[in-house]
Amino acid sequence: MYSVFPTGVTRYEPDRAHNSYILFDGRDGKTHLIDMNGNDVHTWGCIGFPSQLLDPAVVGGQLGHVLVQLSGKSTHGPILFNNIFNNKEIGELDWDGNVVWKWGARAPDGAANQSHDWHRLPNGNTLIVATLTHAIAGFRAGDVNDQVIYEISPAGEVVWQWVVSEHLEEFGFSSEGLALIRAGFSTSGGQAGFLTVNKMTVLGPNRWFDAGDTRFHPDNLIIDAREGNFVAIIEKRTGTIVWRLGPQYPDTGEPPGRRIYNTRLPRPVDQLSGQHDAHLIAEGLPGAGNLLVFDNQGAAGFPPAALGHFVGSRVLEIDPIRQEIVWQYTGADSQRDVWTFHSSFISSARRFPSGNTLICEGMTGRLFQVTPHGAIVWEYVNPYFARAIVGGREILTNWTYRAQPVPYGWVPPQTPRSERPVRAPDVTQFRVPAGI
Repeated sequence: MYSVFPTGVTRYEPDRAHNSYILFDGRDGKTHLIDMNGNDVHTWGCIGFPSQLLDPAVVGGQLGHVLVQLSGKSTHGPILFNNIFNNKEIGELDWDGNVVWKWGARAPDGAANQSHDWHRLPNGNTLIVATLTHAIAGFRAGDVNDQVIYEISPAGEVVWQWVVSEHLEEFGFSSEGLALIRAGFSTSGGQAGFLTVNKMTVLGPNRWFDAGDTRFHPDNLIIDAREGNFVAIIEKRTGTIVWRLGPQYPDTGEPPGRRIYNTRLPRPVDQLSGQHDAHLIAEGLPGAGNLLVFDNQGAAGFPPAALGHFVGSRVLEIDPIRQEIVWQYTGADSQRDVWTFHSSFISSARRFPSGNTLICEGMTGRLFQVTPHGAIVWEYVNPYFARAIVGGREILTNWTYRAQPVPYGWVPPQTPRSERPVRAPDVTQFRVPAGI
């Protein structure tokens, strides 16, 4: 990232973009809802990991309710990255910021410790991913940061849970990989769990189940593991893994760096590494039933995946039955070098009804929307910076974990919005005037 760069909306073509609000948490300790011109149309004084605006259908028709970390309030001092994993309390806020549901005191260890994802079910229960620190048989370390999925009732009771370490043998690791895991090896330190489950949601209605494939039951959960380089489906009824992509991938016979340049479609899925936000595209959207995933191509794996010299990230749409890539986006699809689109951690990708895709290039705080052919039709750089402690040093950062597209009808109708075109300057001619 450059030392000087514009923030806010840097380009916008209203006639080619899919228009909506966008929700994300800024590094200023607040959750922001912006319009297409980057105007802050609403804020809540807490962050989320991620902040998530709830579909009115699962909150009795109420508009503008969000899930956030209640213990992650605004702060004027440096933000400690670990605080987002060690939160005491989470909750649901209404449009006016009132707490309408909270959980933490009734958690198994007295603190929510929510990390990376959550999902509100139609029955009012809430699924969350949480850090669970305990001793695990066969692991070298005494206490290990494991991860657990809790299903929590509105009254705060845990009515279902699923622990990562109890299913370690189901994920497809080699004996070498399992040995590394149990020895405590990690490419990122494993602060949020040795496999780092960064995505968890229900499958929802889909064409695979409708065709008779029970692995894709709408109530089943899909997860991805950043450290483990795999995506998996958990059968909700039994807790077993019934479908998996990775962690072992076919050998294409090409050098690792070539995978980011491969434009042949369809083709077998090659090496994912450090991926985020894997989910099935919902019914009614282009590509419905396919897997959409932000493939960071960041250091990860047991053993570590081989990465290319000219590294870049990519967004992949995958047929989950054939396990083939059927659509992809890299920086080259926007006539740029592949390494100009790269986030080695965090990030997300979401499909719009128009067929466009909203991408969060997380570590640079860049949100943008591309057409199916890779044209960038909206771009926004998070202007909310904060001083943070990372690796023991204080830095200035605007990283953005995830971006959520929010339909206009999900918030109160009086919420303002703007859709004025923004013409991007020719970067080869753009100069900062002297003397300012």
